[in-house]
Amino acid sequence: MKKIMLFIGVLGMTFTTNAQIQTPQPSPFSKVEQTVGLTDVTLEYSRPNMRARTVFGDLVPYGKVWRLGANENTKISFSTDVTVGGKSLKAGTYALFAIPNENNWDIVFYSSAENWGAPQELDESKIAAKVKAETYPLPMNIETFTMGFDDLSSTGATLGMMWANVYAGVKFEVPTDKIVAASIDKVMNGPGAGDYYAAAVYYYQEGKDINQAKTWMDKAMSMMPKPAFYQLRQQSLIYAKAGDKKGAIELAKKSLKASEEAGNPDYIKMNKDSLKEWGAN
Repeated sequence: MKKIMLFIGVLGMTFTTNAQIQTPQPSPFSKVEQTVGLTDVTLEYSRPNMRARTVFGDLVPYGKVWRLGANENTKISFSTDVTVGGKSLKAGTYALFAIPNENNWDIVFYSSAENWGAPQELDESKIAAKVKAETYPLPMNIETFTMGFDDLSSTGATLGMMWANVYAGVKFEVPTDKIVAASIDKVMNGPGAGDYYAAAVYYYQEGKDINQAKTWMDKAMSMMPKPAFYQLRQQSLIYAKAGDKKGAIELAKKSLKASEEAGNPDYIKMNKDSLKEWGAN
């Protein structure tokens, strides 16, 4: 009987120890994903509430670095280079900090995004960009801190921030025109050497029209200033499969020489084996 009671007691302690009570986060996490033009932008932040407190000038002091939310760093990611306040930002992820003032905010894009909350002092070497955000009074109070993307266009947007009775916005521009122009140029100029090369190798490997593969490979090689040993190797294999043993041997010799210069023993052996197989002198 004592053993049974002891077992029940231990079992009860186990349940108590392993029990987990889930409660709502006071500042819930939010993730906003937005395509601006041809740039993917992702915003991750936590959202504190006013809770009858005075926010700016009290809870969030003027002139001090604020984490622009709560909990972990607020982060923004860009899939392409962008321009913020006339300053270039490389594609990547940045922590966002704010220094609120009565009439405007300083918004800081910080290259180190992994620490928890705002640092005591900002490291100047990690400030990728620091821009002014104009602030505007709102006709009502916003209970929950809110961030998002406003004034969307194909060339940019505004990173908008609202809390209490204040709205702040930072405009950023994306390189849509540059991306589209490059795409147009590529299409209008026709396939590049890499396109022809990839198509030729695919046709060869998949047993498709070998003569078409040969045509594409010749086109690719004619567009390359100096084909690499592995590219010459693929061309020689295509020539051999197409029945042009003489051309295959010439190309294999070029690939052998280039692979010797590059110090690649695997391609040296493969080329020598093929030359022997094809009856080269």
